[in-house]
Amino acid sequence: MTTLALGPSWMDPDYLISTFGVVGLLVVVFAESGLLIGFFLPGDSLLFTSGLLVTTGKLGTPLWLLCVLVALAAIVGDQVGYLFGRKVGPSLFRRPDSKLFKQENVEKAHDFFEKYGPKSLVLARFVPIVRTFTPIIAGVSRMNYRSFVTFNVIGGTLWGVGVTLLGAGLGKVAFVNKHIELILVAIVLVSVVPIAIEYLRSRGKAGREGAPGGDAPDDQGPGTQRRRHAKR
Repeated sequence: MTTLALGPSWMDPDYLISTFGVVGLLVVVFAESGLLIGFFLPGDSLLFTSGLLVTTGKLGTPLWLLCVLVALAAIVGDQVGYLFGRKVGPSLFRRPDSKLFKQENVEKAHDFFEKYGPKSLVLARFVPIVRTFTPIIAGVSRMNYRSFVTFNVIGGTLWGVGVTLLGAGLGKVAFVNKHIELILVAIVLVSVVPIAIEYLRSRGKAGREGAPGGDAPDDQGPGTQRRRHAKR
């Protein structure tokens, strides 16, 4: 499979699928759904591309089977994230930042969960980065397990099957089929945009906090306030 994709190979859905096949796709979906290290993976574009490649005959797996496997990987991934959150508990909010972990991402997922409640498990599926941390926050918050399972199944199915079918549907469009390489390049570029935005926002925030008269220190942030409240 020829590729014109730009950027690092691990951000190129065409490269990932052609190199690791359906197994690699399922691993990415599982990791991005509930493992802390999976937040940077290109889940949306990977699902879209897989559906596109099935329709154009470049991926041999039947579309119905691909949809079932993707939905299962997404649901199981969130399940693991939930159990991890229940086990780790509040210590997640005290974990120091590293290259692969930013406390800011936990705060965003927590705020998202607080705002939308159980349905955040469905909505977060369509929000890069947030979808990785939301099931973990649900576990930290000890969300009712039956409710979690219900919304997890709904969200995992809508996202996994929906985005894959969207790619398959567009693959039947003559223009898309004729210009598939350019479409794959566009998918890669779109995949990089959310990560680039988050990086620039983090850089900007760090610059403002480091400047004279900048924002208050991090220990005054909402995460610290919640931890102090929890200790009382």
